[in-house]
Amino acid sequence: MGFLYQTLKDIKMNKFKIIPLEAQYASRIRETKIDDFGNKIVEQMATGRGPCRVSLKPFEPGKDKRILISHSPFEIDNAFNQSGPIFIHKQAVEPYKNIYKFPPEIKADKQNFPLSLIGYSEDQKMIFTKMVGDHDVDLMIPKIFSEHKDISFMHARNSEAGCYICRIERI
Repeated sequence: MGFLYQTLKDIKMNKFKIIPLEAQYASRIRETKIDDFGNKIVEQMATGRGPCRVSLKPFEPGKDKRILISHSPFEIDNAFNQSGPIFIHKQAVEPYKNIYKFPPEIKADKQNFPLSLIGYSEDQKMIFTKMVGDHDVDLMIPKIFSEHKDISFMHARNSEAGCYICRIERI
């Protein structure tokens, strides 16, 4: 009852959900050893915190093995279709499940994960961007969706590296 109540409370309050990369997508990449751009994957020991785009958990440098791939989080090919490097765990991992809250380990580590939120229209054109900075990302997301009705979805990206972290959808 406690978990269900908290989940329903999060849905009502936050009005968004976090979408990690699908486990099936990562599994296909691991099996074929080729990303969607035809590049061979690069397997390596983690030298940075990541995060894994499936579990949305930081890597442990020197301990976790990861795969570097090129990825585009878009379905429509246009000028805003930003592809780039991302990491996934070398081994299969559980996808991020607490989808009504921004991943707490990323949220709490502003030094390793400086965040930007980028809003896109339904036709996947970039129409909004905001650095999170010292703000609470879980409070910013519903405020942005509330104030900008033309935003269909957002991406969380690393403000320094520019790389994609996850998709954020309004509910």
